[in-house]
Amino acid sequence: MKKLVCCWLTLLSLLFVCGQTLKAQEGKFTYSVQKIWDRGTHAAFTSLVEFKGKYYCSFREGFSHIFDENGDAEGRIIVLESKNGKSWKPVLDEGIDGIDCRDPKLCVTPDGRLMLIFGGSMYRNRMLMGQQGYVMFSSDGKTFTEPEKISLNPDPANDRNWMWRVTWNGNTGYGVSYGFGPAGYTLILYKTGDGIHYDQLKTFDFDGFPNETTLRFTPDGKMLMMVRRDEGDRIGLWGVADPPYTDWDIKRMPLQIGGQDFIILEDGTILAGTRSYAIGNHCKTVILRGTIEGDFEEVFVLPSDGDTSYPGLLVVGKELWVSYYSTASVPGKAAIYLARIPLSAIR
Repeated sequence: MKKLVCCWLTLLSLLFVCGQTLKAQEGKFTYSVQKIWDRGTHAAFTSLVEFKGKYYCSFREGFSHIFDENGDAEGRIIVLESKNGKSWKPVLDEGIDGIDCRDPKLCVTPDGRLMLIFGGSMYRNRMLMGQQGYVMFSSDGKTFTEPEKISLNPDPANDRNWMWRVTWNGNTGYGVSYGFGPAGYTLILYKTGDGIHYDQLKTFDFDGFPNETTLRFTPDGKMLMMVRRDEGDRIGLWGVADPPYTDWDIKRMPLQIGGQDFIILEDGTILAGTRSYAIGNHCKTVILRGTIEGDFEEVFVLPSDGDTSYPGLLVVGKELWVSYYSTASVPGKAAIYLARIPLSAIR
């Protein structure tokens, strides 16, 4: 890891200067990092999928992480398309008046459509007044339906709820909505058959303000869960459950996480991407390697700094592709990057 850190420092300084595709040699492998979007604004919170032989990367674009100079928050949703992972073009640039559209997450539905779910935050005088989930669909990756509000049944006890990500297993999609308000913090597992209407399946009782949650499934049907916590000791949570996913084995992870995603390789190895908080204001986006038992270790540090993370992970051939965002040379701004790492280097 010491040699990797030295390599990372060199790549970081070059990356933010030229903004081109760069390759770095580490030991016996080479990996590349490419800036795929930067309009001088703040682009963040990525997702990455393959759909009908092409690659799609989604993210939010706004003035800053939340507010502009007038105290308004009206982030837009951008989706890029690529045939080869090198050349990218926008296929969606969507916003809603008066709404801060955030954290767009891509997935593919059982009937073969591209699904985009995101949160809509409503502010007044920089105060969050409410949150509403929205969803869009595309059959060809080019034309998307209009944003449609999702519905949660029953309605949670507060009006600040965020269905952060949906993962499909067979014909059923699952997602965890987090919320906060007069009723306190809530973390609720839902299921859906159409991506629009969601029925409550399980309510979790976690302390420490549990929020962003990623779900994945093993080949034998186990549901795995990674939960971010932002109060108390802030340590992430790892969960495992068998169908019908109402009885969970929960354990603490060895670190604080943020904006996390994870995938399960064919051999059962789990690869996760998250924010590392190890160096105060100089956060990094890192790759973790772990097991179903929740034993994780840091194995790769991506060239990143400050406001960073929210990776999308995708295995393409013998490579791990990682989309993520990081602040660059302009304070408060961030660009979107794509890293291509040999699986042999982190497996």
